[in-house]
Amino acid sequence: MTTSTLVDTNIFIDILGPASAQRQWSAKLLKQCIGEGDLVISPVVWSELAASPLSEEDLTVALSWLDMKREAIPFEAAFRAGKAHRLYRLAGGQRERTLPDFLIGAHAEWRRHRLLTRDASRYRSHFPSLDLISPETHP
Repeated sequence: MTTSTLVDTNIFIDILGPASAQRQWSAKLLKQCIGEGDLVISPVVWSELAASPLSEEDLTVALSWLDMKREAIPFEAAFRAGKAHRLYRLAGGQRERTLPDFLIGAHAEWRRHRLLTRDASRYRSHFPSLDLISPETHP
């Protein structure tokens, strides 16, 4: 049985950045996830990667070895993200956890993808059914 994995922005930042323990962990888990099924990238993650100095063409080439599926965010997931973000803000949540994080989490949850991330705590409380792959779950 294959399992699809949505990849969070911080994983790409790790593999595109300088050598580090985080980079090693992210590269190792990306390779493991490739062997287990499809890797998925969302438009939100792609837009966050646009903040890098790379052009879109350079970014596409740099990540081509991952053979990722580009997948739109379902409207149902976008609505779920907005509701989760609203609850977060009503509970006193600060702006450092912005709506893009909620869109990524809701997308993965709605489509039943696993989420490969270094920030499991960002997703755990708002998307408890989400299967997370993080340094805490896969040291």
